[in-house]
Amino acid sequence: MGELKGIYALWYREIKVFTRERSRVISSIVNPLLWFFIIGGGLGASVSFGSINYQTFIYPGILIQTALFSSIFFGVYIVWDKKIDFMKEVLVAPMKRTSIFVGKILGGSTDTLIQIIILLTIGVVFIATGIMSGINFNFFTIFVTLVFLYVTTVGLVSIGLILGSQMESPEGFQLIISFVIFPMFFLSGALFPINNLPSWLAPFILANPVTYAVDGVRGVLIGSSRFSLVYDFLIICIFSITMISIGTYAFKKMKI
Repeated sequence: MGELKGIYALWYREIKVFTRERSRVISSIVNPLLWFFIIGGGLGASVSFGSINYQTFIYPGILIQTALFSSIFFGVYIVWDKKIDFMKEVLVAPMKRTSIFVGKILGGSTDTLIQIIILLTIGVVFIATGIMSGINFNFFTIFVTLVFLYVTTVGLVSIGLILGSQMESPEGFQLIISFVIFPMFFLSGALFPINNLPSWLAPFILANPVTYAVDGVRGVLIGSSRFSLVYDFLIICIFSITMISIGTYAFKKMKI
């Protein structure tokens, strides 16, 4: 029970921090919308995929982009926690470091899931106003999409926590994650289909776990995917379990 209370306390603290940072909440919503309207609208003027317009096509990718950027950036709070000695207070508490890591994962994943739910709600408005067409929104598809995104988010938050546990300054962390986030996003197929890829590009995209999250969500929402839903889900589950294992080890070895 003591470990569960500790996990709950860490989760609750992350939620309180997130909801009090209004600028973080607003930017997490505005940035994906800028991508949707500017990139989607600009390229959408000349690109379409059958009956699906380009903005509809990249909408699943925009959801993944939110999960990717928000989740990995969450690791910077570990760096700040170390700088203000909050992490030192947590580590001397009678809790296992594995429980601390789990509490942090749940907190970061919940923050990201809140942002995604807001974007899904905005998506309903886009469908109603005719901006997006061909999106299959119903209880089942939204539920499966949230499950896909949550499992993916757990793995991505773990990456952020692994990096944050090894870094000493927020500036260094932000520099490092830029080399992680952008390749993972641009090589995920979020902005283009992954069928008929050039032979030199295909290995990079197929080695990227985010690719399977995009493919799975796109398959659920607009019925366009390269792999089966089960295969995509299996890959992201393996990815998340692997990242949790590495992150747990990194937290056990973390020095303050």
